[in-house]
Amino acid sequence: MYVMRPATATDVPAYATLIRDRAAWMVRRGLEGGEELPDRADQIAAQAADDQSPVWAMTDVDGRLIGCTSLYEETPHWGWTDAERAEPALFLATTFTDPARRAERPGALIAWWALGHAARTDKEWVRRGCGHLGLVRYYRDVQGFALVHATERHGHPAYLLARKAEDLADLPIQTETRPIAEPR
Repeated sequence: MYVMRPATATDVPAYATLIRDRAAWMVRRGLEGGEELPDRADQIAAQAADDQSPVWAMTDVDGRLIGCTSLYEETPHWGWTDAERAEPALFLATTFTDPARRAERPGALIAWWALGHAARTDKEWVRRGCGHLGLVRYYRDVQGFALVHATERHGHPAYLLARKAEDLADLPIQTETRPIAEPR
């Protein structure tokens, strides 16, 4: 059993360590994006201490941090049409998971939890973006998201994906909640 709950300031050190561990794992496997993460780990993890930030923590039954993600109430303006942005959706971003727990599929569990959380909060979609085709394939083939747009953001490729919100039965996740923040 796992718990998804709003992240807090007490999660910041473990979150920064988790990001660095994920970065090292990515570099060892030759995956894109891992090289710059250690320099940004503290900045990203600090968002967990911000009450206005929509960071969610996934823990195991013993309270150990397994993953974190950000879950925004609105779809960002970049890359999405006005009609898409008008649809009720959650935007899943900045997901990091402990590579030592990879066999438990925490990234997929977080994404599938977000689908149910969206459905329970009257959203039609869960959307997400990424900058690497390897992640597009993972989000599509493992998590069931569809590629909706390929665009550019800040001079880099950006791939935008979506999946209809639905409550997936039998996920081994309990939810503790608080209001979700607006995107920055």
